[in-house]
Amino acid sequence: MVGLFKENTKIALDSIRSQALRTSLTVMIIAIGITALVGILTVVSALENTILKDFASMGANTFSISQYDFSSEINQNDTEQRVNPIISYPEAKSFQDKFNFPFTTTSLSFTAGSAIEVKYGEKKTDPEISVVGVDENFCPNKGLEVVKGRNFNSFDISNNNYVCVLGSDFEKGLFENINPLDKTISIRGAKFKVIGVLKEKGSTFGNSQDLRVLIPTQVARSLFSAPNINYDLDVMVTNEGLLDEAVDDAIITMRRVRKLSPVEKENFGIERSDDLIQTLLSNTAVLGISAWVIGIITVFGSSIALMNIMLVSVTERTREIGVRKSLGAKRSTIAWQFFTETLVIGQLGGIVGILFGILIGFAIASAIGFAFVIPWMAIIAAFITTFIVTIVSGLYPAIKASKLDPVEALRYE
Repeated sequence: MVGLFKENTKIALDSIRSQALRTSLTVMIIAIGITALVGILTVVSALENTILKDFASMGANTFSISQYDFSSEINQNDTEQRVNPIISYPEAKSFQDKFNFPFTTTSLSFTAGSAIEVKYGEKKTDPEISVVGVDENFCPNKGLEVVKGRNFNSFDISNNNYVCVLGSDFEKGLFENINPLDKTISIRGAKFKVIGVLKEKGSTFGNSQDLRVLIPTQVARSLFSAPNINYDLDVMVTNEGLLDEAVDDAIITMRRVRKLSPVEKENFGIERSDDLIQTLLSNTAVLGISAWVIGIITVFGSSIALMNIMLVSVTERTREIGVRKSLGAKRSTIAWQFFTETLVIGQLGGIVGILFGILIGFAIASAIGFAFVIPWMAIIAAFITTFIVTIVSGLYPAIKASKLDPVEALRYE
């Protein structure tokens, strides 16, 4: 039985080699469908991994108060287009002072500038640095880790010390081959002592999070006096079981700060890290469904092409089938030979499609700045899909070949 299996497989492979051009075209047709499926699923997996990586570091026990609710903007569920007032410094400071829910820490921050030049001695950066005014709670609440030096402390913030914490990219540029700690940099003529360096965060949607300088809030306010500055409030709840109560208390506190009446709707946004993650992942799920639809349509066309090729092969080799049957070959032997050919062609197309799909997905993910991961689910799905295509496309031609009458087949020209 094993010998018969090997012989059938050898005949099938010889037949594939003898029709190299036809086989190559068929493999490419199948590969295109699998590439579309794996490529899009690879990008979706990279996007999901980036989202989880960026937000999971903050934990599921944080929330922020901002001008708008980002999650509702994504879903666009709110048909009323309202313009919320910015969160001013007096409002942000008032909230920070009044919100005293147990097991919570609140950070106050704002983006002071986004195209700033930083100098160290004779060297300077391109004008692409973001300067953020923060307090001592900003890094823990945002999931930022200081890997060199230290974070701000309450003394730095209350005394408006001219100290700063740098993003990791400064060690690749301004301070290449130099220990940045205790060095002095210049921002708009003001001198800052470097007390810490953040762990690398990478890019999110093409924006680098490692090209920024953190400085105390009041110092940033004195250097950057742009009108209508919007401030952000981030709250971390140490006891995750109290997160819902903390959010409710924060809403009540912010309503009091903004002097809203009981019937007025909130004119600010509350964004919970866990809700935001789920909102973003639900939107990526739509892309996954689109990938499956595109892939299935393309693979369906590939299966038709593969079945057509195998039917043509059966017709061309009718006389060969007649000879083999007249020499005693069984119907199952003939059927297995043609089914093996279909199986090999299908799997070759699947392997080529998987490789192309991963390469294309990796290229797109790298270009956009997503964190690439090997899409094992997409690879498994591709193998299952090609196997199903093989069965659907190869079964009918194999059965047709096995049912040919040997006498009629020998007379075929």
